Amino acid sequence: MRSRYSAHVLGKGRYLADTLSSKQRADFDVAEFEESAGQVKWLGLEIRATAGGEEKDDTGTVEFVARCRDKDGPGIHHELSTFIREEGRWVFDDCVLNPKAPTRQVEKVGRNAPCPCGSGKKFKKCCGA
Repeated sequence: MRSRYSAHVLGKGRYLADTLSSKQRADFDVAEFEESAGQVKWLGLEIRATAGGEEKDDTGTVEFVARCRDKDGPGIHHELSTFIREEGRWVFDDCVLNPKAPTRQVEKVGRNAPCPCGSGKKFKKCCGA
């Protein structure tokens, strides 16, 4: 992931193409990327989460935010990238732009219900006071 970010910063289209899965490679135009690469100044990369991608895994995900500046001003690129192992190498396979965190379910506790902290008291006399 970090090497692909560095390739974006340096305008290395050939490297980006070489680190794409066979499914993604067909749609990537190296010359078009290199022509437009100078229009964006990349300012930083923040890795937010990773899953999988270990030596025994065949897939892995990386959630990241990359900051940049272009002719329209500052911007961010938030992505959840999926990487797969192809011919023994990790390659970019797919992504979800602007991924959303799962919705949290909050259980409502009634005033006279037992307190969820486990004290044995009613909620209204314990944590709900």
